[in-house]
Amino acid sequence: MNAARKTIKVTQTGSPIGRRKDQRATLIGLGLNKMNRTRELEDTPSVRGMIDKVHHLVRVEGEA
Repeated sequence: MNAARKTIKVTQTGSPIGRRKDQRATLIGLGLNKMNRTRELEDTPSVRGMIDKVHHLVRVEGEA
């Protein structure tokens, strides 16, 4: 029944240096803490909210 779970690929493109602590914590929550690191994440509203918070530091691929 779990067939066809939608995923998105998120790559960190910006540095968290000089950013607010909550933005750095959001990147860590997404599994990103170094430049050019990529993670495939499940496309859920909570992940989308985290991406929106740090949209200027990440690149998203595989969007619907």
